[in-house]
Amino acid sequence: MTKLSVNINKIATIRNARGGNTPNVVDAAVNCEKYGSQGITVHPRPDERHIRYQDVRDLKKIVTTEFNIEGYPCKEFIDLVLEVIPTQVTLVPDPPTALTSNAGWDTQANKSFLIDVVKTFKDKGIRVSLFVDPMVSMVQHALETGTDRIELYTEPYATSYPLDKEKAIKPFIEAAAEAQKLGLGVNAGHDLSLLNLNYFYKNIPGLLEVSIGHALISDALYLGLEETVKQYLNQLK
Repeated sequence: MTKLSVNINKIATIRNARGGNTPNVVDAAVNCEKYGSQGITVHPRPDERHIRYQDVRDLKKIVTTEFNIEGYPCKEFIDLVLEVIPTQVTLVPDPPTALTSNAGWDTQANKSFLIDVVKTFKDKGIRVSLFVDPMVSMVQHALETGTDRIELYTEPYATSYPLDKEKAIKPFIEAAAEAQKLGLGVNAGHDLSLLNLNYFYKNIPGLLEVSIGHALISDALYLGLEETVKQYLNQLK
């Protein structure tokens, strides 16, 4: 079964636009789980422009499914994750000032760095996933870091899907197959939507989890959160 982890960063973005605590990110997480989400994802950044570090602490107290914290492993991020101890930490290579994640790790060039960071988290019993581009070589080098899983960066798939979906998904199939051969779990995320999720799900071997935020929260503006979560779950059948 492929799990749906809802990224609630955009809920926090709306809240922060006015200050205060509306909409409430903790309530949003509770509702996502109530409606069937099997995980909650957050991506805290040092400038706290969406998810705040205190949000992460508050969410840890109430999330009953899988809690996934993603981000660049700067000292502040590492300290937060080690304090909270989520189910999974997903490491992304973008610097803290980046607007959004837009590339996977070069797992060969950053191997020594990643080996140390991965070990730090695994020593605390936290499952580790590395955000990678759909390249067999990057998957192979990811294995050498000691990571448990990879998360395939799916923006290129989402962009190319309307033009040629078979061509768009081909490198992802190859990367996922290599990960399975090597014993790595496979997650995926970035720009997956109701338009392209089902085709991705049906064609990627061993897909364990998808993390979806921007499209899902945007759809919820029209469909409502409960109906939106249900529709995304239906794409994973």
